[in-house]
Amino acid sequence: MAMFRSKRLDVGCYVNTLILRDHAKRKVFAQHETERQALRYIIRNTTLPQRMRAQAQLQLSQMHAYTRPTQIKNRCIIGGRGKGVLSEFRMARYCFRMNALAGNIPGVKKATW
Repeated sequence: MAMFRSKRLDVGCYVNTLILRDHAKRKVFAQHETERQALRYIIRNTTLPQRMRAQAQLQLSQMHAYTRPTQIKNRCIIGGRGKGVLSEFRMARYCFRMNALAGNIPGVKKATW
């Protein structure tokens, strides 16, 4: 993981090791996304020769795990919590509730009926 860690941290929120790891995974995934898509297209294209498709499969399987989209986990940008995260706001339920009640989130207010 040290090879993917950025020299200058541009996270801008509460920082712990899980957030640093997730940040590194997101950056690596963004860098290699087009290459992964191209290899997956080659693998799925049945009109290409089988040898070329096998080589693409091998290249894809040898790529680092951080290049996979399944490695990215939604985490709270305030507290770093991994569970109960509202994806639209990238906040955990409790942080979202506290910020909404304080009026820090535009367009969100407590429902009354």
